[in-house]
Amino acid sequence: VLYYIKLIILNIMAGDKLPVQIRTRKFIRNALLGRRQFVLDVIHPGRANVGRSELQEKLAEMYKVKDVNCIVIFGLRTVFGGGKSTGFTLIYDSIEDAKKYEPKYRLARNGLEKKKEGSRKQIKEKKNRQKKVWGVGRRAAAHKAKKAASS
Repeated sequence: VLYYIKLIILNIMAGDKLPVQIRTRKFIRNALLGRRQFVLDVIHPGRANVGRSELQEKLAEMYKVKDVNCIVIFGLRTVFGGGKSTGFTLIYDSIEDAKKYEPKYRLARNGLEKKKEGSRKQIKEKKNRQKKVWGVGRRAAAHKAKKAASS
């Protein structure tokens, strides 16, 4: 019990900055898409998980990447019991390549694209309003709606 209390105090004092080990598997250089891609294994004993931004910084250091925004990490899953996480990483040669090939939602997560505004309900209502207008009037209705929204 005393050991357990010491461990908790140690974790609090470290401020979640306990050492983290990063390993890569299945490394592929994808020249067509202008990126390097691999499976990322993060070993983090004593920590719940590791932040995506912290991993980006460490990977940028490991692979000598100038811009952290060229690194896209996704699909991180922590193994049952903790201590290890596995995910997938893409390191693009340039930000232009990332913007060209990455889906919009992952660009938004990385801060390269603006997030979609409006709630899910608003999006569905807009879609259903558009379904009611047919033919030539469809473009005119969209234009009117855009004008009304801007003013």
